[in-house]
Amino acid sequence: MSGAVQTGRASSAGPAAPTPARSRRRWLLAVTVAWAVLLGGLTWISVRNDPPTVREQRSLDQAGPVVDRAVGELVRAAGAAGLLELGPARVASGCRVTPFADGARLRREVGVLAATGDERAVLAGIAERLPASWRAGVGPGVDGPELRADAGEFVAVEGRPTVDGRVRLVVDTGCRPVGAGYTPAPATAGGPETAALTAALRALDRPGDAASELVTAPCPGGGLARTAWSANGPGPAASTAALAPLAGSAPLLDHPPVYAYRSGVVTVLAEISPDETRLAATVGCPV
Repeated sequence: MSGAVQTGRASSAGPAAPTPARSRRRWLLAVTVAWAVLLGGLTWISVRNDPPTVREQRSLDQAGPVVDRAVGELVRAAGAAGLLELGPARVASGCRVTPFADGARLRREVGVLAATGDERAVLAGIAERLPASWRAGVGPGVDGPELRADAGEFVAVEGRPTVDGRVRLVVDTGCRPVGAGYTPAPATAGGPETAALTAALRALDRPGDAASELVTAPCPGGGLARTAWSANGPGPAASTAALAPLAGSAPLLDHPPVYAYRSGVVTVLAEISPDETRLAATVGCPV
């Protein structure tokens, strides 16, 4: 019969053309891939050639020299008459740079003489003598006046009173990738600070040849500021009065258990407690 339906006959129209929606998706995918490749390339070039723009991009070994130079600037700003000591570098590990990466932070301190009631004036004077690029300033803090400054490369500087005739200036990197780690500059042979430290140890009936550590910082105009310090555990009963002959009865600071005096170009700082006797002898930056 002529009305029978024929099946299985191929259409003469050929394969169906892609729909507009499918073509648009393919085009968007191609653009997305190209954009990702471009961003990856730009990121690689930036990492290789551009300076760091956030703290997490500069490792501890790269930030270390910035910290050391900042300490030298603080020493110069404090002046020979006000400088008490350079504290040893402290590296604290265990912080988190990102949720997936461990890090460490480096801190260095500078102790400065500041009579009770004069702390703000001392901090303000230091701020004025720091480089203009640091944008240093003094404002109110939780426990008194505070100095704040930016030493560059995301290294922060803070200063505040310690309520015992001193202010403490702190240079802090914040949490960084460790990299090769912080390596202090090689300490040169001791000078007059070593002799002054030995004399103070003997006056306090401590071994004059007790092990000591030499801490240095580069001065802005050349040379080094140096602190020789020693910490001894319990020993013979000691008193700051034993240091009075070395101070010539004119101490810079007599705030037990803290005592400080000048011996020539050296400032000697003593902190005496039943558990520990800590001594530091310091020479500042050349004038």
